[in-house]
Amino acid sequence: MLNKAIKFLIENKLVAVLLLLLFVGWGIIHAPFKWDSGFLPASPVAVDAIPDIGENQQIVFTEWAGRSPQDIEDQITYPLTTSLLGIPGVRTIRSSSMFGFSSIYIIFEEDVEFYWSRSRILEKLSSLPSGLLPEGVNPRLGPDATALGQIFWYTLEGRDPSGNVTGGWDLNELRSIQDFYVKYALSAADGVSEVASIGGFVQEYQVDVDPELMRQYGISLRNIVEAVRSSNRDIGAQTLEINQAEYLVRGLGYVENLTDIENAVVASESFTAIRVKDIARVQLGPAPRRGILDKEGAEVVGGVVVARYGANPLEVIENVKERMGEIAAGLPSRVLADGRTSQLPIVPFYDRTELIEETLGTLEEALSLEILITILVIVVMVFNLRASVLISGLLPVAVLMVFVSMKLFGVDANIVALSGIAIAIGTMVDVGVILSENILRHLQENRDRKQAEQLPI
Repeated sequence: MLNKAIKFLIENKLVAVLLLLLFVGWGIIHAPFKWDSGFLPASPVAVDAIPDIGENQQIVFTEWAGRSPQDIEDQITYPLTTSLLGIPGVRTIRSSSMFGFSSIYIIFEEDVEFYWSRSRILEKLSSLPSGLLPEGVNPRLGPDATALGQIFWYTLEGRDPSGNVTGGWDLNELRSIQDFYVKYALSAADGVSEVASIGGFVQEYQVDVDPELMRQYGISLRNIVEAVRSSNRDIGAQTLEINQAEYLVRGLGYVENLTDIENAVVASESFTAIRVKDIARVQLGPAPRRGILDKEGAEVVGGVVVARYGANPLEVIENVKERMGEIAAGLPSRVLADGRTSQLPIVPFYDRTELIEETLGTLEEALSLEILITILVIVVMVFNLRASVLISGLLPVAVLMVFVSMKLFGVDANIVALSGIAIAIGTMVDVGVILSENILRHLQENRDRKQAEQLPI
């Protein structure tokens, strides 16, 4: 069959030329380098600096605030681990129990599809028997990303229009802007799996009770918790018809300020309401935290952008930066006491773009020089122009066809993959030289035989 295909292409040179142009154009479309292909569309293979050699795993997180690692292990980690063992394709399960937190790493066989494994885990978690876990504990599946998914870090810093650091923003203000504005905007960028906030203080309402007043009024902590919880909700009722107009009846109860919590009724005694403010002090304060984000010795607030599994990291970073430019005008600013204006730009903290571009630039230069040197050596050693052109043309076409295969099979273009292409050039040249010299030898023998037949006896 191979001989027939070769014979067909030799006899139909137009078909061979068209196939050559097809593979060259197809390879240029999928090339990871930023080539200006003119009218050809650009759909490069996924580009990253280093290969992802991590295991095919999914992570299940479970929080149970205030519990010791032993309680987490006995009541959450162990029951969940034994239940998740029955998922098809699971190779092994590893777990970690910490203070108030449980992590379960489910490692699948390499041939198990990534999102198929996630759906199986979600099915298993939704069908857990009642009473297996403590009340109010809900395990959740981690983001659809790998260990190399953290591609971009940024911080929110007060700066003047010239870019000089001015400050003037509290850490709780910066964290609120990050959680309720920046995070949601960047999460909408194509290819982003998750934007995780880090640093600062999460602002919350805090009720500090007085044990002595609770004892005097005969009120338990459960009564106060229930009173605060009940005061923060709307109540729906039926409708009233007045003058042929229908009115909706509902009670407005969502908390908007500290006074709403302070006036919540805990109990009633002798026709007198005992409110939260009578037995506790209500204030705004930071939630407990287990870490900070430090930048050059100063505490800052920022976020981590995690790329989705299978996405092109370089393309995802470009999408994130585009979204950053769109939301920059909506970030707040204020005038400080000294008259300076303090804005809140998004400042890159870690950007993998430079590493990826440096890697691609180095390998592009190495491939180009290697191909040029190989062509020069072929011309000198073979000493046949037609054969040299044939062998030399094999190299760029083969590299472009490799890019097509990488795109079809989902292989990332990283330093290992592109280095493998550079190493394989030597093998491709050997094959071309051997075949070309063999063809030249047969042609020369054929000419010599014809000349010998024409000589007189």
